[in-house]
Amino acid sequence: MSVTLLVVEDKDTTRQSICQAIEPLGLDVTLACDGLDGFSKAKQSYFDIILLDHKMPVMDGLSLLKNLRELDAYRHNPLLFMSTQDLTEVEPKALKAGATECLAKPLQGDFLRDILKAWVMRFVA
Repeated sequence: MSVTLLVVEDKDTTRQSICQAIEPLGLDVTLACDGLDGFSKAKQSYFDIILLDHKMPVMDGLSLLKNLRELDAYRHNPLLFMSTQDLTEVEPKALKAGATECLAKPLQGDFLRDILKAWVMRFVA
């Protein structure tokens, strides 16, 4: 069984570095370039885990969290929220909007792999 991951990030370089960091995990990864694109893809296909950025054009991460949590398919899925802002300020808002976990950017590859491995283990156990 392949675990599916949707990465919603507006910066090309960040999307590429995330993909490079998590490649060893063998996840089935889909990329979205903004919140609206991510929401559209999440409605079209099911994803086990969604990794999403905070500040994006068209639809920001907080709005995306709220919209995803309103969909039956994503009521309990891990929604991992990334932000360059100080997490002490943004984390309460993200958790209230539906984030499962908040991650400070820039993400170190080992850290991101460890976080995702922990979530993947719940799907394959």
